[in-house]
Amino acid sequence: MEKFRLEQTQALLEKAGKSRNPAVKFKTPKEGRINSELFGKTLNELFEAEEFIYTSRPSHVLNAEDAQTFCSKIIAVRGNLDEMLADFGVIERENRKDEIKKLSENFLIITTKSNFKKALTKLGVDAQHIIVAGVPLEAEDMKLINPKIPDAALKGVGKKIEHVKNDIKRKTEQFNPTDILVVVEMDRTGEVLGKRAHEIYGAKVITMRNLKDVTAEEFRAKLSQ
Repeated sequence: MEKFRLEQTQALLEKAGKSRNPAVKFKTPKEGRINSELFGKTLNELFEAEEFIYTSRPSHVLNAEDAQTFCSKIIAVRGNLDEMLADFGVIERENRKDEIKKLSENFLIITTKSNFKKALTKLGVDAQHIIVAGVPLEAEDMKLINPKIPDAALKGVGKKIEHVKNDIKRKTEQFNPTDILVVVEMDRTGEVLGKRAHEIYGAKVITMRNLKDVTAEEFRAKLSQ
């Protein structure tokens, strides 16, 4: 059984390792060091993806939720293989900032603070694809963030919310994104915004512990999930 799994994994590795761009040619490997930790993670991702072969028998058809999980595993493998091949000079290492820029063109990103927008643009996200909400998407949600806010103040919040929703509508029509993403930190404001954006727009939520310290590699992985 273990031999069978190993052979199947090797076959999957060969398929996953094929160049994503036919114009890219593999170079002769040069001396390098095996990233054993990354290699182990790659095998684990493949073994987890392999489970779907058995759970989806006999049709091998996956529903939307399972397809997303399966594909996220394969995408992770793909990225890991490129990293390891680059370590041996077989392919050129991609500029992560350029890669993030390309990936982010498929999304409209909503965040809560201007300095978060600045952090995202430094990672490579096109600023035109980022909306700083600054307020929740429903006035009543302000009570969840600040229970002591006076009702009179909610009127002003309502106007800001209207502007944010207009921006979302305008940029959605302009860029026709595949998905709307809410990129926030692990705080109450981000939690409330993410939940409401999911309800209204079907948005996906990416929560980071400290957005300003996120590396390009970490963010690229999040966008690829």
